[in-house]
Amino acid sequence: MNSMSNVIGFIGFSNSGKTTLIARLVEYFAQEGVRSAVIKHDAHGHYKEAEGSDSSKYINAGASAAVVVSPESYVMFRREAKNLEQMVSLLREQDYDLIFVEGFKHGRHDRIALIREAEQASILHDLQDPPIAVAGPPELAHLAPAHIPFLDMNDIGALAKWILARTAANGV
Repeated sequence: MNSMSNVIGFIGFSNSGKTTLIARLVEYFAQEGVRSAVIKHDAHGHYKEAEGSDSSKYINAGASAAVVVSPESYVMFRREAKNLEQMVSLLREQDYDLIFVEGFKHGRHDRIALIREAEQASILHDLQDPPIAVAGPPELAHLAPAHIPFLDMNDIGALAKWILARTAANGV
């Protein structure tokens, strides 16, 4: 299996709908019994634990990690740099069926470019490697290059089936 064969990334400008689309896909796949995980790129280091929370106090005090455990889940915040490939390996150890990536537009994984408005199509020219597909509202389909599939970002069922077919073809 290709080291990134069950990894599907979503790239696009801010407010292009990446988070919303991934959340809808995660929900769809969960209902189908498909286990998914999400890696979000925070290029500017803005993400922090909630200010004033116990875990943020530990991190701010210098803890290398803080873990919050509840009966249903846990959250771990670690002060440790990891690249995308390392995070994918970590999630693979947990045996997820699909790993979604938000951002990392220059990664080596399969990426779907999101364009919610015509001006956002410029992202297609910013990439060294073309995306495997373009997703957006149907009225923007003409903006996708002829050799790249266009997917309706509002048809979650069809998009999910396309992703499953793509990952199956890649050996997942």
